[in-house]
Amino acid sequence: MKKHNFSAGPCILPQSVMQKASEAVINFNGLNLSLIEISHRSKDFVEVMENSRSLSLELLGLQNKGYKALFLQGGASMEFLRVATNLLENKAAYLNTGTWANKAIKEAKLYGELIEVASSKDNNFNYIPKNYSVPTDADYFHCTSNNTIFGTQINPFPKTGVVKVCDMSSDIFSRQMDFSQFGLIYAGAQKNMGPAGTTLVIIKEDILGKISRVIPSMLDYQVHIGKDSMFNTPAVFPVYVSMLTLEWLKDMGGIAAIEKINNQKADLLYSEIDRNPLFKGFVAEKEDRSKMNATFNLVDDSHKETFDKMWQEAGINGLNGHRSVGGYRASMYNALPLKSVQVLVDVMKELERKA
Repeated sequence: MKKHNFSAGPCILPQSVMQKASEAVINFNGLNLSLIEISHRSKDFVEVMENSRSLSLELLGLQNKGYKALFLQGGASMEFLRVATNLLENKAAYLNTGTWANKAIKEAKLYGELIEVASSKDNNFNYIPKNYSVPTDADYFHCTSNNTIFGTQINPFPKTGVVKVCDMSSDIFSRQMDFSQFGLIYAGAQKNMGPAGTTLVIIKEDILGKISRVIPSMLDYQVHIGKDSMFNTPAVFPVYVSMLTLEWLKDMGGIAAIEKINNQKADLLYSEIDRNPLFKGFVAEKEDRSKMNATFNLVDDSHKETFDKMWQEAGINGLNGHRSVGGYRASMYNALPLKSVQVLVDVMKELERKA
């Protein structure tokens, strides 16, 4: 029986997607060839890439609004650099809410002045800063929508007149919002969309071409747009699985439908964390809690050995917290069934009965 997979990434994927993907590795589209054997320039794969890009824009409500979708390589870590390469002429504003925001800041500093508008570093990133201002003369404002390690999530996003860039690696396609507020969105597939190896980038095309530096081809968004995301050999299998996952999401009713399920999962687990005297949440304010990554600790670590044995015996995988936080982290991405969260909650209740 498949385990209840709370892994933070690479993530759980829908079983129907896994089945179709496994079949394609053996025989894709009746070609008697594997998906990973055929040319990426073939009609069959070009159709996959076009469908993947089109579905991304459709699900986000960004079709016919001047946006382009790309599937690139190098992970979100490459986008930390690529964003600054393409957009940073003078100075940029960054919100520092954790490890990945820190890494984005480090890369952007290579190209110009960085203004850290706010940070939650003072309390180990267990909250989302509020009441900060974004300089009106910044080239762009960068934020991380969901912090996988610390379990915080931005809601709502700040209003600003400058171009807004967002790293949505761990919560893209999980909740409804006005995605047109962003000039650029990027997300590593492995958190909520597909296997590791490709990164979705959504760009409003008119924000490009405004910096003076010469951009190397592989770092130039305009080059990738001009080549329909096929400038170099794409990550064929991750793009295909991402397409299958987007099709699965569309068939479910899109983001509106999955958000309702995600809310149910988060409410179920956080209610138990708040009710059960043996546990405490890591995030300081309930309004800052991530619905994708719930971080929590035992009040008394003397229960750790018993609790760890119980959840492992219940078929739960990937519950250990990140080393910088400790404790536990339950990642509840789109494909995680509600019943898996119920299994975890039942284990937490059983621990309370035994204590």
